Amino acid sequence: MSLLDKPSWNLMERSLDASTLRQKVVANNVANADTPFFKRSDVVFEELLQGQMNSSTPSIEGYRTDPRHFLIGKSTNLPNSEIKTDESTVINNNMNNVDMDYEMSLMAKNQLKYNAMIQQMNSEFKKMRTVLGGK
Repeated sequence: MSLLDKPSWNLMERSLDASTLRQKVVANNVANADTPFFKRSDVVFEELLQGQMNSSTPSIEGYRTDPRHFLIGKSTNLPNSEIKTDESTVINNNMNNVDMDYEMSLMAKNQLKYNAMIQQMNSEFKKMRTVLGGK
């Protein structure tokens, strides 16, 4: 069993992947702010994760020492990030719906979340290094 194969690590990994994808999508929106008929996109991850957490009923989960063992109890599958395009709104005369102020605020919010997750991962690595006898 891998030391990094824990539900919390997997959740942080998926969250970082979603944040990276969100940065690319927002950058694409900003780059196409003046492109006629361009429709902005957004990444959906937190909503899917919240929906999955709300829909699952609490149950006992068996501990697996080998990935070939059967799952007992609830599954720990995390949702993948999805890119959704907003086709319903229009902001500019050229039928584009990119609002630069909104996109820049999304980018700043995403950067703050990403930095917080990286700090958390660094803290977890530091704890693991301490437990394993490192400095």
